[in-house]
Amino acid sequence: MAAQDEREPLITPALPANRSGYGTVEDARDAMSKFVVNNVAGESGRKLPQYIAGLAASGGALAAGTFLGWTAPTDKPLTVEGEYGFPVSDEQFSWVGSISNLGAALMCFPIGYMMKLIGRKWSMLAMVLPLVLGWLLIIFAENVAMLMVGRFFLGVGGGAFCVAAPTYTAEIAQPSIRGTLGTFFQLMVTVGILFVYAVGAGVDVQVLSIICGVIPLVFGAIFFFMPESPYYFVEKGRYSEAASSLKWLRGAQYDENAEIEDLKQADEKVKAEAIPMLVAFRQKATVRALAISLGLMFFQQLSGINAVIFYNSAIFASANGGKEMSSASIIVGGIQVVATLLASVVVDKVGRRILLLVSDLMMAVSTILLAVYFQLKQDDPAKVDDLSWLAVLAVCLFIAMFSIGYGPVPWLMVGELFANNVKAFASPVAGVFNWLLAFLVTKVFTNLKDAMGEAGVFWLFSGISLLGTVFVFLVVPETKGKSLNNIQRLLAGEKLNADEPAGLPEPRDERDERPAQVA
Repeated sequence: MAAQDEREPLITPALPANRSGYGTVEDARDAMSKFVVNNVAGESGRKLPQYIAGLAASGGALAAGTFLGWTAPTDKPLTVEGEYGFPVSDEQFSWVGSISNLGAALMCFPIGYMMKLIGRKWSMLAMVLPLVLGWLLIIFAENVAMLMVGRFFLGVGGGAFCVAAPTYTAEIAQPSIRGTLGTFFQLMVTVGILFVYAVGAGVDVQVLSIICGVIPLVFGAIFFFMPESPYYFVEKGRYSEAASSLKWLRGAQYDENAEIEDLKQADEKVKAEAIPMLVAFRQKATVRALAISLGLMFFQQLSGINAVIFYNSAIFASANGGKEMSSASIIVGGIQVVATLLASVVVDKVGRRILLLVSDLMMAVSTILLAVYFQLKQDDPAKVDDLSWLAVLAVCLFIAMFSIGYGPVPWLMVGELFANNVKAFASPVAGVFNWLLAFLVTKVFTNLKDAMGEAGVFWLFSGISLLGTVFVFLVVPETKGKSLNNIQRLLAGEKLNADEPAGLPEPRDERDERPAQVA
C-alpha cells in the first residue's frame, strides 16, 4: 500500500539572483548555514502548521478506523436481532465484514497513480466520495447486497487513505518531527476503532452508521484548506507553488529555497536510479526484502488480528455464556490506542526485531490461553463458570502485544527494506498481499469456527504465531540505526563491520511512503 508514484522529469530553474554565484567565502558559508538549519537540523520555521496539516490528513485514518471496527458492535444486532428488518446469516455477515478488504486491496496500485496525477491532497479529498457512498448504502440498506456493496466502497476509500495519508504526512514534515507526525495515522486508526466500539454500545446500527458517515465529510471540510505536498509540486516542476506550500507549512519567514533544492535533488536521484521491475526482482537484496516483507505480512494477518478486531464482541459473548460484554470491547479499543502510542515511543530505541519477537511470542501465549479456555468450556461448561475473565484478559493481552510490535513494525520495515528505486512496485505488492490475507482471515473465521470449534481456531492461530516468532529470529534483520545503503548491503549478503558508522539516510529515504497497518 505504499505509494507507487513515478517521478516526473524536472526542469531545473535558474537560481535566484542572490544565490546565482558566491563571490566570497562569507557568502558560501551563509548559504550553507541556511541549508543546514533548514534541512538537516529541521529547527528553522514553525512546527505548529505542520502538526495541524498532519492531524487534518489523519482525519482519513479516523474514517478508516470506523469501518474497521464497525463489524464488532453490529454483528449481533444484524444477525440475531434482525435490526434492519431483513435476515442476515452468519455466513452473509462474514462477507459483509470481509469484503471491505478486497476494496482496499483494489486501491493499492491505483492510488499511487492518482497521487502522481492529481496530487496527494486531491487524491485524499476524492476518497470522501466512496466513503460517503459506502455509508449511505449501509444506512439505507434494504438487503444484504447493499450492505456488501457499501462495505466494499468503504474499503476502497479507507484503503486509499492508508497509502495517501502517510505519504502526505511524511512529505510535509521536517525531519525533526517527521517520526512524530508519522505516528498520527496509526494512532487515529485505533482511535476510530475505539470510537465505534464506544458509540456502538449505546446506539443502534443505523444511528452508528450515520455518525460514521459524517466523519469523512468533516475530514473533507477541514482538509480542503490544507496545502498540497511540496514534493508533489517539485515533481511537476511547479516551484513557485512548492514555495507557497512550504511557506504555509513552515511560516512566512521561512527561507524555502534550500529545501526546494534538496527536494529537487532527491527527485532527480530517484529518477536516475529507476530500473525496470524485472531487473529489480533479479537482485538478491530485492528478492530477500520481498520475502521478508511478505513473510511479516503473512504472520501479521494469520495471527488472527482481524478476526479478533471484527468479532471480539462475539468472542466475549461466547466466553460469558452468551451475555453481551460491550464494555470489554471498549476496553480493548482503549488498550489498542495506548499500546500504539507506546510503540511509537520505543520502536527507535529497542529495535524492530526485539519488538517483533516479543509481540509474536506473547500473541501466541494469548491465543493459547483462549484455546485452553474454549477447550475447557467445550469439555464441561461448568469448569469455566468463574473463568470468563480469562478470555477477556487473553484478548486484551493479544491486542496490546499486536499493537506494540506486529501491527506497526512490518509496515515500517517495508519502507526500510526496499531500495528507493524499487519501492514504487515492490511496496504495493506487500500491501495487496496484506489486504488479501485480511480478507481471507475475516471471511473464513466463522467457517473455521464452525468446522474446528473455537478452541481449534485459536490453537491454529497460536501455532502460526509461534512459527512467526521463529521466522523473525532466523530471517528478519535488525534495521534500526542503519542507513538505506547499509540495509541493502546486508540484504545482499555483505558483512557489516560492528564499528561501521550507520551513515545518514538518503534524502528520499527520510520520506519513505509507509502505509498504516491493517486493523
